[in-house]
Amino acid sequence: MATAVLTLRVPEEIKAKLDKLAQATHRSRSFLAEEAIARYIDLEAWQIGEIEQAIREADNGDFASASELADLLKKHAG
Repeated sequence: MATAVLTLRVPEEIKAKLDKLAQATHRSRSFLAEEAIARYIDLEAWQIGEIEQAIREADNGDFASASELADLLKKHAG
């Protein structure tokens, strides 16, 4: 896989934690930073996808009925 260089600034506290984790896991800071960024991007992309789907549903008028909502509240509120 082709790679690219990314330079960023982080607070010293974050760098210290990254250094400690790299040492403990015998991984490079670069590896751990790449993994963290990839997880963050995947999570944010998923969340945006869910929001966009909910907006489409709302635009189509796909809402729970009052009865369905009452049943749901009874189920979870006791």
